[in-house]
Amino acid sequence: MSIKQLTVFVQNSKGTLVRVTDTLAKNNVNLRALSIAETEELGILRLIVNDNQTAEKVLADQGYLIKVIDVVGVKIGDAPGKLTEALEVLDKADINVEYLYAFMTRTEKHAYVVLRVENNDEAERVLENAGFHLITASDVDKL
Repeated sequence: MSIKQLTVFVQNSKGTLVRVTDTLAKNNVNLRALSIAETEELGILRLIVNDNQTAEKVLADQGYLIKVIDVVGVKIGDAPGKLTEALEVLDKADINVEYLYAFMTRTEKHAYVVLRVENNDEAERVLENAGFHLITASDVDKL
């Protein structure tokens, strides 16, 4: 049930991000979520998009190094403490969260959280057992 994330390694220099987003836009790839972490020389751009295959191809054609990984998406309430509740479920199951980022949906009063963990299946199981709704690729397509 995991969703696909594109991890794009980019130079940390002026214009790089606009070149990536422009390339995607010109190929009708819509961004659903985006996170970027940087070092002095490199950026790590994490993307959830509506068309992984096209995004991967057009960015690779531009010379970008891309890694596609499975991540867990979970829907949480948009209220103080709701993220903590989800994280506590994972913590009690001894599941380490390597990183996460969140994005708001357009119509409902909740947020989607993307989690990178070591074992997606176990994280999905414990989150579902705790009553959380997992995000599917179909959910992302509807955004």
